[in-house]
Amino acid sequence: MACSVADSGFLVLASKKRSVHSTRIEQIASTGTYCLKWESLPQISSKQKGCLIYSRKKNVIQAVAVPIAPAPLDSAEERKRLSEKYGFRQIGEPLPDNVTMRDITESLPKKVFEIDDGKALKSVLISVTSYTLGLFMIAKAPWYLLPLAWAWTGTAVTGFFVIGHDCAHKSFSKNKLLEDIVGTLAFLPLIYPYEPWRFKHDRHHAKTNMLHEDTAWQPVWKEEFDSVPALRKAIILGYGPIRPWMSVAHWWLCHFNLSKFRPNEIDRVKISLGCVFAFMAIGWPLIIWKTGIIGWIKFWLMPWLGYHFWMSTFTMVHHTAPHIPFKTSDEWNAAQAQLNGTVHCDYPSWIEVLCHDINVHIPHHISPRIPSYNLRAAHQSLQENWGKYLNEASWNWRLMKTILTVCHVYDKERNYVAFDEVVPEEAQPITFLKKVMPDYA
Repeated sequence: MACSVADSGFLVLASKKRSVHSTRIEQIASTGTYCLKWESLPQISSKQKGCLIYSRKKNVIQAVAVPIAPAPLDSAEERKRLSEKYGFRQIGEPLPDNVTMRDITESLPKKVFEIDDGKALKSVLISVTSYTLGLFMIAKAPWYLLPLAWAWTGTAVTGFFVIGHDCAHKSFSKNKLLEDIVGTLAFLPLIYPYEPWRFKHDRHHAKTNMLHEDTAWQPVWKEEFDSVPALRKAIILGYGPIRPWMSVAHWWLCHFNLSKFRPNEIDRVKISLGCVFAFMAIGWPLIIWKTGIIGWIKFWLMPWLGYHFWMSTFTMVHHTAPHIPFKTSDEWNAAQAQLNGTVHCDYPSWIEVLCHDINVHIPHHISPRIPSYNLRAAHQSLQENWGKYLNEASWNWRLMKTILTVCHVYDKERNYVAFDEVVPEEAQPITFLKKVMPDYA
């Protein structure tokens, strides 16, 4: 029996009762099959049973290619290597199977669950003030400074989303009716229906990184990818260059179709949809009447696209990495998915302030009832008690490059397979990203 490992990560096995004095592994193009070429050198023989014996002929033998699973994360050296490769500050070691969500939740101090209406009001004032300042900047900025004004305003209006997000989790105010009113109003400038989003988002928390069930991100299924050749380019673009805006598709496909909701949810969904359509019917014409179509693009559309950049980026960074698996329901473990499968990522301070610390995401997945203004205290507690299990990063180009160029098609053994490995002849957008994106960490 001869055994060797090819650079591609496949284990190549071959057996032949002849002498082997030198070997060379070659891959047959596009087949995924490997060959070992056996070439004769000076005679060597052995009488041991099962050993290879002398031959002067060159033989070509087909070998079986067996995928090798990713290296386990138990090794500190391996975690450090992968951290540097993927752009992480730390990749956490695997959480033991016997740890439960209750164990983790009970380790948090009680004060992080306390709702403070004063702090909630402060977050509203920050968002309203920063958004108003952004609109003023758009109105006064020369054309060449408009991208900066749009970036600020898009980030500021993301703060509205985070306020509505807290309301949906019942972690904004002690007055639950007020929460629903504030949440609906906060989502209106984003034309996001509050109740449909709340129902879908609750399922994301209940089924984080569960195959088929998580309502946020799912990897591409190879069977579906192969079955729709006409849509492959769109899928490759969506999970590659335009992935930072893919939440636009998620917004449209998942929140306006009544058939996607349970019967007991329909009435509340209809109310939210009515509010959104009323805002569009009244707000958009007013903007166009005052500023024209160009004004609608400047003051609403571009900040809205800025918001979706952050919506997509935060979501994919929080739960997508080559070492973080999606699992079927029979293999899924809640504590591992929420603590081990969620990523804390630091951003520039002004982004964290305007977005109310939504990037401090691990404690939010341990308990969605923690208000945004208490997330940092909760994360500090997790670092003290569970720090070695946490995935942490600071935003960097290598992190984004890894997500956009590697995390594509689901694979049970390897977690993800990149498009340029599955369909190299159609994956030009991915090879382009690999060439042009910086690799700084």
